[in-house]
Amino acid sequence: MQQTTTSATGAPVRPAAPPTGLSPSRAGDFLTCPLLYRLRVIDRLPEPPSSAATRGTLVHAVLERLFDSPATERTPERALGLLRPQWERLLGERPELGSLFPDDPDGAALTRWLADAEKLLGQWFRLEDPTRLHPVERELYVETALDSGLLLRGYIDRVDVAPTGEVRLVDYKTGRAPSRDFEGKAMFQMKFYALVVWRWKGVIPKRLQLVYLGGGGDVVSYDPDQADLLAVERKLKALWERIGHAVATGDFPATRNRLCDWCDHQASCPEFGGTPPPYPLPLSRTSDEDDPTGDPRSKES
Repeated sequence: MQQTTTSATGAPVRPAAPPTGLSPSRAGDFLTCPLLYRLRVIDRLPEPPSSAATRGTLVHAVLERLFDSPATERTPERALGLLRPQWERLLGERPELGSLFPDDPDGAALTRWLADAEKLLGQWFRLEDPTRLHPVERELYVETALDSGLLLRGYIDRVDVAPTGEVRLVDYKTGRAPSRDFEGKAMFQMKFYALVVWRWKGVIPKRLQLVYLGGGGDVVSYDPDQADLLAVERKLKALWERIGHAVATGDFPATRNRLCDWCDHQASCPEFGGTPPPYPLPLSRTSDEDDPTGDPRSKES
């Protein structure tokens, strides 16, 4: 049986393993910084809980549960009433999240943090009317293998289907809407999901929608076509080949980027004077000698 230990924060530490497929987040990691991809996917180094990311997880959980209620009961008051119970549920599932508020005897810091989540929920009600929405899926896990064997997977926040059959994929973002220079990068995630749905169900979603709850709030939509999704498929195949070569050779260069200031792995990054841990996988002279990424049909953790 595989052993799992825990980090100093109580988070599970899993043994190193080769990648077996791609999600939008991990594809984005490799495109941003190959070393970050390696440390997260192969070395599986633990990362301390993030206040912003955990708040996003909490807001997502509340929006998912809100649709358990009849349409007329999907009110701001109902959403706010779900915040504390969903936080308690998350804390029970991931005790390490308690480290976000280490010195908070009167609960003031937690109250302020929850108040920020309340603002995000209030923004959502200004952008969408849940009494008029009838999602067929929430937090839907999707997975498909391309003809090449590459396994694609991820979670879609919400899937809406119109009475006429058109499918809309919706993703909630608790940050600000990106500038036009980065809008395409953000929409790449949605095109990834659209490709998975197309190859899985044979249906091209009519609309992809990003709902940004941070800042002033914004909704960004895009209507993909087959050419878009074929282009994404080619890009992902090429990316997987690059990842396979990196896995075989252990060559995962660090790349400075605008997210470096928030990276948890600077101590392992040469760009910041750090040293990566010893590469934990066997090396091959060339990536063509064998399949360095393992069986792409097995499920990536």
